[in-house]
Amino acid sequence: MARIGSKPDTRFRDKPGIFGRLIEDHDRHRELLAAITETSGDTPERAALFEELTYELKAHAAAEEQALWSSVLRKPEITEQGRHAVAEHKEIDDLLNELAARDMAKGSWLVRFGALKEEYLHHIREEEQELFEAVSKHLDKADRDYMESVFSRRKPVEKDKAEITPKLHAAH
Repeated sequence: MARIGSKPDTRFRDKPGIFGRLIEDHDRHRELLAAITETSGDTPERAALFEELTYELKAHAAAEEQALWSSVLRKPEITEQGRHAVAEHKEIDDLLNELAARDMAKGSWLVRFGALKEEYLHHIREEEQELFEAVSKHLDKADRDYMESVFSRRKPVEKDKAEITPKLHAAH
């Protein structure tokens, strides 16, 4: 697998629990992004990696929203962090759908992929270094255990339900 570059510092990396589990997924996503960057053209390798990335990101986001962000949204003191994360998930989903509608052999695909990569790396860096830290202070062990249970149960279900949905957006 391709070199993934730096992994942001966070006290949750390689730790048990919901935040460690989410970061484990993020690291896998970093690997996939790096591997796609090393491909060229409309090759079976690029197509397979992009498909895997799409299913992974969509399943991860859906399960994370059900496990973590739905609980956070119910706590007024941290609701805004949840809204922010969910809004960024929507932006990333839109970029995935746009990429699925584009010709992988064209330079414009790689340009848009670069935008997705930049947006996603920003998103997970922000989650790992800021949002997880901020919301964890408002969650007790029972909250975190429940969230980990929901995430572990929902991610495979969401991966089975995930779809590649080619759709160009007028704004781009």
